[in-house]
Amino acid sequence: MALYRTAAAVLAGLERGEGGLKSLVYNSGFPHVRQLYALVSETLRYASVLEKLLDGAALLQAEKKLAPQLAKVLVYDLLFGKGLKCGGRWKALARRHRARLEAELARMKVRHKVSRNEDLLAPEKAVSASASQVPRYVRVNTLKTCVDDVIDFFKRQGYAYLGKAVSVEELKALSGKKFFLDLHLPELLVFPSQTDLHDNLLYTSGHIILQDKASCLPAYLLGPIAGSHVIDACAAPGNKTSHLAAILKNKGQIFAFDVDPKRLATMNTLLTRAGVTGCQLAQQDFLTVDPRDPKYSRVTHILLDPSCSGSGMVTRGPGEEAAPSAERLQALAGFQRRVLSHALSFPALQRLVYSTCSLHQEENEDVVQAVLQEWGLVFRLVTAFPSWPCRGLAAFSGAESCLRASPTETLTHGFFVAVLERWKDGAAAPSYLPAAAKNPQPGEGMETGAAPKKRKRKKQRVK
Repeated sequence: MALYRTAAAVLAGLERGEGGLKSLVYNSGFPHVRQLYALVSETLRYASVLEKLLDGAALLQAEKKLAPQLAKVLVYDLLFGKGLKCGGRWKALARRHRARLEAELARMKVRHKVSRNEDLLAPEKAVSASASQVPRYVRVNTLKTCVDDVIDFFKRQGYAYLGKAVSVEELKALSGKKFFLDLHLPELLVFPSQTDLHDNLLYTSGHIILQDKASCLPAYLLGPIAGSHVIDACAAPGNKTSHLAAILKNKGQIFAFDVDPKRLATMNTLLTRAGVTGCQLAQQDFLTVDPRDPKYSRVTHILLDPSCSGSGMVTRGPGEEAAPSAERLQALAGFQRRVLSHALSFPALQRLVYSTCSLHQEENEDVVQAVLQEWGLVFRLVTAFPSWPCRGLAAFSGAESCLRASPTETLTHGFFVAVLERWKDGAAAPSYLPAAAKNPQPGEGMETGAAPKKRKRKKQRVK
């Protein structure tokens, strides 16, 4: 029953304007945040239908102690979800009113001349055609198992394995109890979009991670070798951190930062379930971390996925920022530029991935371009995933090195990824730098990036 009480509390918080859907879910303290997020999102999607059902069946009049928010989540799972996952008085209540609710639902379908539940959704509330195509992606947690064993497990559960997908079109046609190996990522399985695995043994034991494909790209493209020291700068809720640990094979060190204690506690639970070791969690704003602290002297890789508008998420509800104002975008971009520049100041850094789940150029290409004006003599953009079909917007020369993801083109959430690497000595200046930066005058250039070379030359003169 805790799931329904918590979901009702999140709905009430949204109605009172206490925060966005994500923040309220992650701050709820509920241990299974993905399950909670899915229930609240779907209840919001069917909100107008549920309100009509409650009115038509007179449920709230009959059960005066039943809060409207709790009624909505119970009726959603009863009629539209996987069935109620509770016992006691709430299950008894649902049984008492089920026939009346089902009759009212049938009458609604007749009035609207539809046969499917989804057809009752108003156009503005319905999931767009592109969003509804996004499959259920399942990342195999190689810290605990392997791809072949997970495939065998699902086959024993009655799923049909179709092999490795060869095109996005194949994934669009996926239905029923069938699944593919993803065409791009070697440890990612693809199921039909409505597949619910939150109660599956592999998920509850941490052998699989339910993570959108686009969200898997940052750690995959960072690609640190085992033994590396890595920073996950804005880490919660921890899926990318667990992915990094799997890539590192739990060998090396991960420093993970987040300012929110509740999100960090949730992340700790997730990482423990995933079998992650060698990860130091810190409740700290990454901007306050000292790059010169000896603790971070061996950090060669940084994954930076900062706060953003979240405009690329395909499931949105009341309280989510679908169309941020120009002022909000400007504030977000300012923060993103600061935190990216700060990350590049770590002295041993060799490779960094900057990513957002935003569609806005202001948070993506514009941020990267602005920071490269400052750091372009020390770091360069490298082409991320050359075979990826969706590239960065032509905001500046070199932006095509970045990649984008979208429901229509890649069957994922909307996402942006840029990969930066430290320049090798003797390499030519990139085309996206201004002329003054390509030919700096004596005393000009990047102070922090150039400092190590200056110290080295002085040391050589002393010898």
